[in-house]
Amino acid sequence: MKKFLIIILFMVTSFVFSQRGMTGDKTFKNRFPVEVFNEVSNASLKLVNEVDHDIIVSVRDQYKKFIRHVYIRNNDEYVFEKLPITRLYVQFKSKAFYFEDRERTNINFGEKHTFTFFFDASKMGNYYQITEEEFFKP
Repeated sequence: MKKFLIIILFMVTSFVFSQRGMTGDKTFKNRFPVEVFNEVSNASLKLVNEVDHDIIVSVRDQYKKFIRHVYIRNNDEYVFEKLPITRLYVQFKSKAFYFEDRERTNINFGEKHTFTFFFDASKMGNYYQITEEEFFKP
């Protein structure tokens, strides 16, 4: 009986954790176009998720054309390498809502930037809410 309970506990624990993605997963790759890379720019953007839930981040260029997206677990980080030289728009899915950052990040040759998500976006004025269609727009 004791072995049976241990096995059941192990299986339940496995199912709970298997529902979450891993940082770096391309969760919505079937809904976005091909990702954009620039082999010579040597530019990067480090995304740090300090909020209490997982997020999905989409990065767009100055014309709001899709560059890349990534799934980031809470209290984790991910680095986009080989970014094109442009002005970036950062959009993200937080729980059931979609947001865009009001600030733009200028990416130049060889620069390394950091973008930190550190609070609930709906409580502050740094972000504005966008629609699901805007988030998944090619």
